Amino acid sequence: MRNLTATEIQQLQQQGCTATDWRTITVSDDFDAQYVQDAHFSGKIRLGAFRKMIDLPGGLQIHSSIAHARIHNCEIEDDVHIWNVHNYIANYHIGQGTCIENVNAILVDGKTSFGNGVRVPVMNEGGGREIPIFDHLSAHLAYILTLYRHRTELINVVTKMIDDYAESVSSTMGEIGEQVHILNCGSIKNVRIGDYAQIAGTSRLKNGSVNSNAAAPVKLGSGVKCTDFIISSGVEIADSTLVDKCFVGQGCIFDKHYSAGESLFFSNCQGMHGEACAIFAGPYTVTHHKSTLLIAGMFSFLNAGSGSNQSNHMYKLGPIHQGVAERGAKTTSDSYLLWPSKIGAFSLVMGRHTHHADTGEMPFSYLIENNSETYVVPGANLRTVGTIRDAQKWPKRDNRKDTNLLDCINFNLLSPYTVQKMCQGRSLLEQLQAEQGEYTEEYTYGNCRIRNSSLYHGLDLYRIGITKFLGNSLISRIEKGQFTSIDELRAVLKPDSETGKGEWIDLAGLLAPKTVVSALMDEIQQGRLTLNDIQERFRQMHANYYSYEWTWALDKLEQQWGCQVDQVTIQQLRETVEAWKEAVVSLDRMVYEDAKKEFDLNSQTGFGVDGDASQRQADFESVRGSFDNNPFVQEVLAHIERKTQLGDKILRMLN
Repeated sequence: MRNLTATEIQQLQQQGCTATDWRTITVSDDFDAQYVQDAHFSGKIRLGAFRKMIDLPGGLQIHSSIAHARIHNCEIEDDVHIWNVHNYIANYHIGQGTCIENVNAILVDGKTSFGNGVRVPVMNEGGGREIPIFDHLSAHLAYILTLYRHRTELINVVTKMIDDYAESVSSTMGEIGEQVHILNCGSIKNVRIGDYAQIAGTSRLKNGSVNSNAAAPVKLGSGVKCTDFIISSGVEIADSTLVDKCFVGQGCIFDKHYSAGESLFFSNCQGMHGEACAIFAGPYTVTHHKSTLLIAGMFSFLNAGSGSNQSNHMYKLGPIHQGVAERGAKTTSDSYLLWPSKIGAFSLVMGRHTHHADTGEMPFSYLIENNSETYVVPGANLRTVGTIRDAQKWPKRDNRKDTNLLDCINFNLLSPYTVQKMCQGRSLLEQLQAEQGEYTEEYTYGNCRIRNSSLYHGLDLYRIGITKFLGNSLISRIEKGQFTSIDELRAVLKPDSETGKGEWIDLAGLLAPKTVVSALMDEIQQGRLTLNDIQERFRQMHANYYSYEWTWALDKLEQQWGCQVDQVTIQQLRETVEAWKEAVVSLDRMVYEDAKKEFDLNSQTGFGVDGDASQRQADFESVRGSFDNNPFVQEVLAHIERKTQLGDKILRMLN
């Protein structure tokens, strides 16, 4: 860098430029003064060269330059374009190739941590679960910070690490990265903006970080207002959305006047039209409808229907109540839950529930309101086409493009986490039978009711689901092994380690044995790990999932066999594979029959409105296609065929 020459100063003055002190301005060797006009400089200024053209939408090209702007204490790299700043830009380093046009003000006012360290009172508006957010917060670390408050020392250690990180990134200078576009915006104050961000028409950004990069740019659109925030890579926020005191994870999309306050959102969440307040939104928490409120709850893989609502306020001690909907829950239109409640994994909530339901031990259930009572249909969601379709679509809808993924997401529908709950659910139903009578019309449990027929069907569905999962694990292990004798096969079936037995937990997308998570928390509490170390441990847990899964599944199989794996017989293995074949086919047949309902006469209502039955059928098929040609239906039939052939192949190997 060099000082301006007298000739350059004279030229700048002729072009309408002023400076409080020309000596505080340094420029690159190939700086060309002709590209700086009507600019007013103060403080320490560094200017790069202006050499390149910048392409704007619509085919317009403009030369990099500075015009109609007041600049204070800034470092501006090569080929930056700044035009029409109504107030001023102060205390920023602006990266190469960035374009800033028609903005009100961009400034850093004093020392700031750019949103890092902000406390978010997640789940409980009354306080007690305040989470310090930072650039690299994962859903799994947030889960521990949110739900393990009883481990005070652990929470204090992690909080201090995050506060130390916030201090390390604090500065009186802001950062606008390379190739950033900031167009037609209002006020941007105390905000750090990463490379390739596209910010157009945004109303206000205050105290936050936009962690954009070349691989996963962030897009912020018209009317957006964000305060006290961290926005991760690949996020898109548009259409007057409000974000206040929030962490927004990778690949999230907020749109259509969404309002989010005091909440954590992790990978691939979507919010449109509705409102979120004090929620822990694990991966794939999705709400697309007006009048839908998510409040004071923990969710993941959630699909919230139109008008879904929860209440955390009983008008006594304030809004202090909270709830949990475990992974895969759905709420139908106009559903309601009175917190505190706990909804089991992959359950469907219909109607208004005001009795603090607790169905955590009965996954894949329907919760149906009838005469102000909550009726549970255990296991019913195992046989529905919607559940299978959800499991298939989530991996396809992963919006994350970043090479460094913050959240480790396990998409498996059946896992030790859900199957252990099915085992608990089956034992619970058998216990209800024993305690309340085999022929009782309605059973009561957890402020809910279960009809006799629902209980019997639930027992059967859980049995099928458990059998399918254990068979899946066994067959996968056999397929990958090499053996020519029963002893060699037994060696193949031996687990890689003892890790995996016992209870499993879902750390907001990451499935892992509780023993592994507890050991990690002990190490954190002892001060032996950094934030990067913790993130690496989560990645290791995720990478070791199938090893842990087999240890858990084998433990359950050994209980069924009544012997250890080194004593299992070929006949016992054959029986397990045969039972698996039957379970897979019967479950697929249930899904097949459920899919048929989408093509019956009731589903054709409203088609072919001006014709007869044949025209209605033709109109329906032209829009929806025929049942036999439906891609999902064909996949179900193909799945039955593939799994039948796989079962036969394994049986031949055992022979």
